[in-house]
Amino acid sequence: MTLDPITLGVIQAGLQQVCDEMDLSFSRAAFSPVIAEANDRSDGIYSATDGALIAQGAGGLPVFVGTMQYSTRVLIEMIAEGKVAPPQPDDIYIVNDPYLGGTHLMDVRFARPYYRNGKIFCWLSNTGHWPDTGGSVPGGFSASATSVEQEGLRLPPVRLFKQGVLDTEIYSIICSNIRVSDQRIGDVKAQAAALKVGEMRLNELLDRYGDDTVGDAIEELKRRASEQMRSYVAEIPDGEYFSKAYVDSDGVVDQPLVIDLKITKAGEELAFDFSNSSPPCIGPMNSVLATTLSSVYLAMRHIFPEVPISAGAFEPLNVIRPAGTFLDAQYPRPVSGCAAEVSQRIAEAVFAALVEVLPDRVTAAPAGTSGNFALGGYDPQRDRNFVMYQLSGGGYGGNARHDGLTNGCSTIGISKAPPVEIMEQMFPVLYHRYALRDGSGGAGMHRGGFGLDYELELLRGDAKASFVMDHGRVGPQGAKGGADGAVNEVEVQRGGEVHVPSHLSKEQDIALVPGDRVRVRTPGGGGYGDPAKRDPALVEEDVRLGRYSKAEAARLFGKG
Repeated sequence: MTLDPITLGVIQAGLQQVCDEMDLSFSRAAFSPVIAEANDRSDGIYSATDGALIAQGAGGLPVFVGTMQYSTRVLIEMIAEGKVAPPQPDDIYIVNDPYLGGTHLMDVRFARPYYRNGKIFCWLSNTGHWPDTGGSVPGGFSASATSVEQEGLRLPPVRLFKQGVLDTEIYSIICSNIRVSDQRIGDVKAQAAALKVGEMRLNELLDRYGDDTVGDAIEELKRRASEQMRSYVAEIPDGEYFSKAYVDSDGVVDQPLVIDLKITKAGEELAFDFSNSSPPCIGPMNSVLATTLSSVYLAMRHIFPEVPISAGAFEPLNVIRPAGTFLDAQYPRPVSGCAAEVSQRIAEAVFAALVEVLPDRVTAAPAGTSGNFALGGYDPQRDRNFVMYQLSGGGYGGNARHDGLTNGCSTIGISKAPPVEIMEQMFPVLYHRYALRDGSGGAGMHRGGFGLDYELELLRGDAKASFVMDHGRVGPQGAKGGADGAVNEVEVQRGGEVHVPSHLSKEQDIALVPGDRVRVRTPGGGGYGDPAKRDPALVEEDVRLGRYSKAEAARLFGKG
């Protein structure tokens, strides 16, 4: 069937709208601030045959663009092999196993088969960040874990909902292994309801245009996405491009991990080779294959945002499996830092490799850390335990046209920090500071954006703090002569003394009592271009606004 452009465009927008409404429903109904306020979640539609991505919500985390496709494909394969119970209408599977296409254990996936005329037409799937899935530390971000079991409860694909009914036995097993389990039912029902919304909206679309027409449109959109990505790749000169990016440490061994990338461009395809990267690490900064693939995909989406989100867009991108490195973690390697931190170093390596050949499209390195801070303890005023999870923004890298964005979300997500007012209402904390980190952007013709500076106090009870962050050793890379951005800085003020984690951006189980404070200064983005070429009027404006002193401006830019 030949589809006219208008019908094709309307169906494409309709599929996108289905995912957007799932995203909105999920966030509006969820209990946890990390989902309801920070939007650390994603919803999508996937092929019935191989799990290939059909559409994903515009408000979903980009890092899930590849992982949800991977995990859906694995689920389909396991069902075909008899390893997982076959689906019935209204079934919903739950899975968070990192090695089956996941990220870290806190990213919990639901998958629902969508039936038309007695057959599975596609799969609806979503991912939500649960604030806790058990493990050795509240929040799951164990900075010194040496096996995945220490990070939390690992779930293979099982049917949590059977023909629309919650399996209370499976749910009770989950709740018996996680903290603040009484609050999870709100997130579980929100996650399931979002998939039901997707089913209803997809019914409306198919009823209007017909199953065959929508099916043909899906195939055509996939083909066009592939062609469009190939056309952009073809503009890159053939050759080899190299870069390196560094993870501060694995949280256990205080040495940097190296991401060593070689990109080979030939014709309309790119090959990404990470085989010279560091070997698997002891601590939780390993990346599973699905996250490594997704990190490359999202980096190329940043560079070529015009290409629609579809499995077709990934076809010209060949990621050579990095076997034997920390970017292809195998059980039981710990992985809590893979999605939020290592993924961003992978994207940074892609940017660094291509910025010279695509100077008008690629930026200097962004802050590149989600700033994972978990605080868990007991609140005597409410007589209950709590787990608080804080993510934070940082500066984006400067680019060929303008300065980097200040306090932007992470490279791999569009999650925003939950409002301070919500956090103070739900947890026994008080924020004393929540401000921009002036001067943290790397100097350049176009400077990097500024990071964030926040400080909070534990008001009552007792708690333990854990951090899994990055860029504490070396700041985000500048590009084309620009300076690196400021490093991540973490300090804990206890009993009048200041404690700095030995691994700078990673530590766990730091005991806090009322009056103790945590302060975090997130990185600024890298600068782009020679700082001496910066417009003097822009330097003057930064000085006027207090972003730099006159002496700092003179030192960094040679003017001011």
